[in-house]
Amino acid sequence: MKKTYILAASMALPFMADAQSAIDGFRFSQPDLKGTARYMGMAGAFGALGGDLSSISTNPAGIGVYRRNELGITMDIDMQNATSEAQGIKNTQNQTKVLLNNVGGVATWNLMNTTMPTINVGFTYNRAASFNAHYVGTIPQLSNSLTNYIAGVSNNEGVTVADVETVFDRDGYVSFNPYNPNDGGFQAPWLSILGYDSYFITPTGDDDQPNWIGQWGLNTTGSGAFDVQTTGGVNEYNIAIGGNIKNTVFWGIDFGIVDMDYTMTAVWGENLQNAVVDNPEGAANSSAMWKMTNSYNASGTGYNIKVGLIYRPIQELRLGVSFASPTWYSINESYMASTNYQYSADIPDIQQNRAVTNGGEWGLNSYNFRTPWKLTASAAGVIGRNLIVSADFEWQKYNKMRFYNGGNGYNDYDYDYGWDDWDPWYAPAQKASPLVNSDPWYATNADIEDYYKSTYSIRLGAEYRITPRFSVRAGYAHVTSPVQKKATDGSMMIYTSGTMPNYRMDNSTNYITCGLGYNFNNFYVDGAFVHKNISSEYHAYTPDPANPQIPSPTSKLSLNNNQIVLSAGVRF
Repeated sequence: MKKTYILAASMALPFMADAQSAIDGFRFSQPDLKGTARYMGMAGAFGALGGDLSSISTNPAGIGVYRRNELGITMDIDMQNATSEAQGIKNTQNQTKVLLNNVGGVATWNLMNTTMPTINVGFTYNRAASFNAHYVGTIPQLSNSLTNYIAGVSNNEGVTVADVETVFDRDGYVSFNPYNPNDGGFQAPWLSILGYDSYFITPTGDDDQPNWIGQWGLNTTGSGAFDVQTTGGVNEYNIAIGGNIKNTVFWGIDFGIVDMDYTMTAVWGENLQNAVVDNPEGAANSSAMWKMTNSYNASGTGYNIKVGLIYRPIQELRLGVSFASPTWYSINESYMASTNYQYSADIPDIQQNRAVTNGGEWGLNSYNFRTPWKLTASAAGVIGRNLIVSADFEWQKYNKMRFYNGGNGYNDYDYDYGWDDWDPWYAPAQKASPLVNSDPWYATNADIEDYYKSTYSIRLGAEYRITPRFSVRAGYAHVTSPVQKKATDGSMMIYTSGTMPNYRMDNSTNYITCGLGYNFNNFYVDGAFVHKNISSEYHAYTPDPANPQIPSPTSKLSLNNNQIVLSAGVRF
């Protein structure tokens, strides 16, 4: 078989489930502890306290506590440390970012009414979440290769050589492009096409019914390495109104407008010895050094609504409850991948070149997404004149996240051939099930149910007033893992998005916080230190339960953020 090489990769259809995945849904839904220095110094346990510019986004009833106008701003120095560990080898990556956490104001009107003494209106900007992270790692001894996983995907899909091979006419023009087939037939998985054009996989036997093999053979050894960097965040603009009833019941309603931007650049590389590499004279053993670089961006806007109450039966006790609706997003995403490779010089006619997604064009996709709703119960106690203690309990059902059609009602857009809902990975299910065939999001939403579960967050905070002007604060918060055990123990396949084979599964998250506050007449200055730790696992690609001999290279991650937060404001 003679193979013709071109610059290649995918665009409209990814190699896995959809151009988006359950992994993306969790990423877009995950909150963070962000806000004013006082709020963060007490670990965000403000659901029953209020009276803070950040508390409005937790429990909008907090705006009803205000008795004076306020303007404030908060800056955050975010110092990140990411450590990966695999087979006893550790790698550490550091970075520092400066962020605007919060800015806003509250206006109070005295109604001169004993039943409803005040009504308050507020506007705040909150950095709801930050996606900034950078982690690198090494897998010293691989037991298999991503190329073998690509071969397994190709065999599972029944991919033929004709499905992935570019065909030229007599004048040298492309008459068949597997990334954008114009014959109305089967669309091969993206990774199969790029793998073929990069000499990652080799067809054996009949070209019409080949058995695909990867580069990992009986005598192959080698190592792997990864480099993942993410940037962006979730910004929330809150417009809230609230008041109080007889200084006993405080109420609030908040309308949030959200914008989100997420960018990932992920590199996975392998250095193999005695690899099985395809070439015009048939598969041969070779050294193989290659890397795959994936670029991904998702951005969108959304909205949500929050309502809340705070009840103060006695001066020393406050009880709070709030409900946050899902955030309804409209999202646009783009993705592209490329490979660089180098093989032994004794293999003839191998072109040391670069395979790029669809000749360099980005894949584009648009869809709508709904985050889970959130319920928070809170309690706070005021002990004497100097001590405040507070606690929040929050519940979110991540298995209720949902993808659904965008404004035009379609998934993927192909530059050359228009809209296409067909997904080759789920083709057998789509043929067999009218439900799946009628709902292009059925498989992705089913993955959400399989991978994720409810999470519980506990936030504890305390503030002690040493003098009338000077206060100290401390707090702790714990968020349980959102991931079901079967999604992390290798017993099920994990479907990823776009052109991205790698993914990360987070375990629990912990925050330890402390802070200081100083008031001078109408002015205040607050500072906080926040330590955040997330334990996680990086997977170069998904494990395949149908082929347990193809393990997924993994590395344990410890993601640590140390934040110095400074707030300043005026009350009048």
